[in-house]
Amino acid sequence: MASPRATRLPEESHPRRFVFLLLDKFTLLSFSSAIEPLRIANYVAGERLYSWALAGEPGKGGLAHSSNGASFTLDMGLEEVNRDDTVLVCGGLDAPQAATRGVVGWLRREARRGAIMGGLCTGAWALAKAGLLDGKKATIHWENQDGFAEDFDEVKLQKSVFVIDGNRMTSAGGTASLDLMLKLIAADHGEDLANTVADQLIYSSIRTDQDSQRLSIPTRIGVRHPKLSQVIQMMEAHIEDPISPSDLAEEVGMSTRQLERLFRRYLNRSPKRYYMEIRLQKARNLLMQTDMSVINVALVCGFASPSHFSKCYRSQYNTTPYRERGSQGGMPGVRLSI
Repeated sequence: MASPRATRLPEESHPRRFVFLLLDKFTLLSFSSAIEPLRIANYVAGERLYSWALAGEPGKGGLAHSSNGASFTLDMGLEEVNRDDTVLVCGGLDAPQAATRGVVGWLRREARRGAIMGGLCTGAWALAKAGLLDGKKATIHWENQDGFAEDFDEVKLQKSVFVIDGNRMTSAGGTASLDLMLKLIAADHGEDLANTVADQLIYSSIRTDQDSQRLSIPTRIGVRHPKLSQVIQMMEAHIEDPISPSDLAEEVGMSTRQLERLFRRYLNRSPKRYYMEIRLQKARNLLMQTDMSVINVALVCGFASPSHFSKCYRSQYNTTPYRERGSQGGMPGVRLSI
């Protein structure tokens, strides 16, 4: 690593401390993207601006296990932290199960004592379960947003890569943690230091809280056709009350036949089939991430009857919604794609 140094900053008598609460099966990329900028900030500043500690539930041999099997030695259990500490909850797989009674109680206690609270990846789930995001803007990994929105409707869910709302902060997972930490470093010590940290990380496109998690529709589907993108956007916005192909076509100034040809040409399926796949994907997310009844999942995804929903689901996934739910062991889990 090259060793250019930023302008030396004033001596810090008390470095800002971050306490990383590592939930079971936390995502390593999200965690490392948060802790490495702190180390590099100390390095390029030539002094200890930040410190950190790894916390976790006791009874696991003093170790925390990430979703890829890597283990980390904990510095502390669920003990009191300093009032000026920042607690970052690192989540990953099976967020509802990882947010145990002990974790939720600890988060509530430390929040009452004044600690700033944040959630990385699915760490927002634990914060929301503790009631610490009520009335706040927050984000979570896009794959988990359907289930999160159903379970925590008092949270103002956003689709951006990270959100800071008062003394609460959340990031969507993966490298979004890096964008959040660069924002905090810039707020603490200036843009020059944050930019130098980004350079050290070979990170040339710093995102803000205005940037969306997912690729644009044209990039996602590999097609740059404005009317096709517009129709898909309308489909994604109307899951519970699907719009007919004829109405979709009329909205973009096309005939139904032209719309059919457009989808066949670029996506090799009909608009009706593509729309069905979007609705079924949301249904699968809800079945795997929440304890909503199958009937309610069907209604939320625009199916008028459970029997029709079950038939369509079996056709797409080669199993029934009831068996899909049963495959989760009777407990809703949160999948994560990274």
